[in-house]
Amino acid sequence: MANRFWTLALVAALGSALFVWQSPIAKADEDAELWQSIRNDVFGENRQIAEGDGKLALDAPYRAEDAAIVPITVTIPGGIAAKVRKLTLIVEKNPAPVVAAFTFGEAAGLGERKISTRVRVDMYSNVRAVIELDDGSLHMQTKYVKAAGGCSAPALKDMDAALANIGKMKLRPFASKPEGASSPTAEAQVMVRHPNYSGMQMNQVTGLYIPAKFVEHMEVRKGDKVVFNMDGGISLSENPNIQFTYAVGIEGPLSVSARDTDGKVFTTSADVTGS
Repeated sequence: MANRFWTLALVAALGSALFVWQSPIAKADEDAELWQSIRNDVFGENRQIAEGDGKLALDAPYRAEDAAIVPITVTIPGGIAAKVRKLTLIVEKNPAPVVAAFTFGEAAGLGERKISTRVRVDMYSNVRAVIELDDGSLHMQTKYVKAAGGCSAPALKDMDAALANIGKMKLRPFASKPEGASSPTAEAQVMVRHPNYSGMQMNQVTGLYIPAKFVEHMEVRKGDKVVFNMDGGISLSENPNIQFTYAVGIEGPLSVSARDTDGKVFTTSADVTGS
């Protein structure tokens, strides 16, 4: 009986060890299958995506301080920027993986191009930035981010305060280059007061889920030329904050128009004389 007990115990131990040993492989297969499904849905089946070829750089923290406001920055070298027509940001394991898609216009400029924003991360996940060039080719950079609970995290403000300030915008052009320096692009930042409810957050008073309500579209222009159009979703953080580059030498103010899922439109503009 004793021998039989120890035999069963040994079999159980070996089974557990085998399970642990197989788990990383099974997880890797599962992650690969998930990404394959997302890329087919977003970019179409059987399209090749080159990775790590220097066409773009992605900066994101390995371990985020706050899963609801994870900062990310995409930088596209000046030699590539003129060929880039679209940038798509993806948090692979979010309920809605596509954070935002930026379609660039003439006023995006020919120099180094940057887009910085803040995203929600629901669980440990790959964060991906994919650019599409004018020849249809796709290029990607990936960062693994350790963060959890960003899509269901409570809003930073109570609902009454958030809704009272909804749509207030600030557009901040950055200081021009030092005297004597020249660049084909300048930088600016747009901030929108909006709760960007994900549909997964709970009203702390009623105990009910708050319906999704978020900024779904934004257009930025320099004069009458488009810098970019953005189509966003629930993975964009509360109070969307986007820092971007734009072309200098185009006449007219910098202007922003944003629309949320309720159809409300918010606008602002700033004079950027000399840039």
